[in-house]
Amino acid sequence: MATLSHARRLVVKIGSALLVDQATGLRSDWLQALAADVARLRGQGKDVILVSSGSIALGRRVLGLGTGVLALEQSQAAAAVGQIRLARAYEEALAPHGINTAQVLVTLEDSENRKRYLNSRATMETLLGLGVTPIVNENDTVATDEIRYGDNDRLAAQVAVTTGADCLVLLSDVDGLYTANPNMNADAQHYDVVDEITPEIEGQAGDAASGLSKGGMKTKLIAAKLATEAGCAMAITLGTPLNPLNALENGARATWFTAQTNPKAARKRWIAAMKPQARVVVDAGAVEALRGGKSLLPIGISAIDGSYGRGDPVAILGPDGASLGLGLARYSSTEAQQIKGLRSQDIAAVLGYEGRSVFIHRDDMVI
Repeated sequence: MATLSHARRLVVKIGSALLVDQATGLRSDWLQALAADVARLRGQGKDVILVSSGSIALGRRVLGLGTGVLALEQSQAAAAVGQIRLARAYEEALAPHGINTAQVLVTLEDSENRKRYLNSRATMETLLGLGVTPIVNENDTVATDEIRYGDNDRLAAQVAVTTGADCLVLLSDVDGLYTANPNMNADAQHYDVVDEITPEIEGQAGDAASGLSKGGMKTKLIAAKLATEAGCAMAITLGTPLNPLNALENGARATWFTAQTNPKAARKRWIAAMKPQARVVVDAGAVEALRGGKSLLPIGISAIDGSYGRGDPVAILGPDGASLGLGLARYSSTEAQQIKGLRSQDIAAVLGYEGRSVFIHRDDMVI
């Protein structure tokens, strides 16, 4: 069974109901305890990404919008006011531990548009590489769909997939998945481990009961399916006590969903199934480097055959025309024609702006 101790890269989803009390506002003591958990996990060499709701819940208090249902414009305004407070709260909680934070606002579309997906992935990788803890939230200020408080379960799963995380933790108001709502059915049985999400299990999921969070168990199962199919184990555990991650690490009750593969293999399989939009011919030196597990650099490219956009899949051919594999290009065909054969340090002088050092990263390639 997966445990928190096995995680290399961890995504933690935090709902509004955990972070914000309707009567008193931000739960500062809870957030400070969570920050201590994050610091301890980072001290173990783990990457930690926080996907946090709470901007609307904080903003509506400042604007005096009460506890009733908000119009879309009011929700957007509350998000705009609350987001800056949410970011500041995380910054102030993590700074005493020597942890820098970054605010990352995304939408579900950022994972569906390939160019935006690559941008999000590159930004997150850079932040984590610099030792920063990203605080991710949906960009509710410009959302056009109905805004649902705290329903970031699916978003957290997509962040986990985008960043290649191997563990996702959903901090909830319940300690896992049951055969029925334990608050309404005394005979409800707890699931310790779920190896497969069956139609029967999906039928047992209920809706959220919290006044702030509307995600419910149904969205958590959607998140679990998305995460586990991408090689990321997922846990649902009680988030209301102080230091919930420490509790989980020490065996607190939870439901663990088993990963169906590993993140790298799942990503390679996804890329391998794509239809190439163009062909890239590389020289003999690049062939040797690629077969040795290296990324493809612009200097190794001899020719570009076809037109494509950044993030599109392209076939990789050797100098003899033999197929080597497939990868997601970090430059469009127009850019590629300009920089092929160049050293990475010479790209900016040709394009007029700082480019990326690699043409296709080894993580975005199947050889």
